[in-house]
Amino acid sequence: MTNWYCGRDAVKRAAGIWGAERDQHVDRAIESFSRRIDSETHRRFIPRTQTRLFRWPQLQPMEATILWLDEDLISITTLQAKAQDSTPTTIAAADYFLEPNNTQPPYDRIEIDLSSTAAFESGDTPQRSISVAGSWGYSDTKRSAGTIDDAGGISATDTSLIVSDASLLDVGNTLLIQSEQLFVSNRAFAALGTILLNMVGNLGAGKATVTVTVDASHGVKAGEVIRIDSEQMYVEAVSGNDLTVVRAYNGTVLASHNDNTAIHINRTLTVERGVNGTTAATHADATAIDVYEPPFDIQELCLAETIAALAQEGAGWGRVVGAGEAAREMDGRGIADLRERVVGGYRKRRLAVV
Repeated sequence: MTNWYCGRDAVKRAAGIWGAERDQHVDRAIESFSRRIDSETHRRFIPRTQTRLFRWPQLQPMEATILWLDEDLISITTLQAKAQDSTPTTIAAADYFLEPNNTQPPYDRIEIDLSSTAAFESGDTPQRSISVAGSWGYSDTKRSAGTIDDAGGISATDTSLIVSDASLLDVGNTLLIQSEQLFVSNRAFAALGTILLNMVGNLGAGKATVTVTVDASHGVKAGEVIRIDSEQMYVEAVSGNDLTVVRAYNGTVLASHNDNTAIHINRTLTVERGVNGTTAATHADATAIDVYEPPFDIQELCLAETIAALAQEGAGWGRVVGAGEAAREMDGRGIADLRERVVGGYRKRRLAVV
């Protein structure tokens, strides 16, 4: 499964982890705790496109006009009765309601509009008689995350993608481009266009030298990470052609750099295509990108669990993390309280209805 509830860089920043040496450990922990949240809440917090089949009549409860669902439903594309027959019956959207709240997902049941002539019906057998095709999950909340900035766009088989603003994305994000979902599994630096260092003289190798002047029309955004030669720098602010940066970022080595050296930006994403039941497709340059956002407390729990596990792993699962004056005793009560609150607030009661 490729849905994470927090990102790699977010974990590394919060935990003070630099460099790429522990990336696999970080990724493994995020994946593990994301799935633990799914298991403990009985929910998914990034939607999946899927057709689910249900028995009719249901074993329990016995309402003749209500189909109880075993997963959270966000929206329906096609609802059919007698789904396993050669000629299934499609029920029109005007003939049913999504409940318990007809304006806000997630929904746990479909109710036939009693003023219509529609009905749930079994086919040749009760098994798999009702087909519900749609988007399944707790919510589909998204935020805008820039655009594709890849000359010629991307084909349906491309596994790399250049974006317009790396500050809006993280490894572990699930993206929505048109109707396709993509999972960001890694990212890399690339020289974009002709963005060059534009200093009077060279850029010195000093921690206090934090203003980097680049060519006009550079497009660098605050929150992005740039690379000059082998030194990475975090961009804190942008004012015209001047970037205010944190030098020697991500465990790289502070160095001097010659004028007219190329600026690389970490905008090249490695992506898994057509995830969560969607279909890989061609997307043109400048197409809008959205990123799915689970509820904040779900993200918070995933982040906290991951950081705590990585800290304890580094300490050999002992009670004390660090050494000397930096040593501290691990106390899991805060995370336990957060877990109890989040799981208690989101846990879905399962119904034996299929």
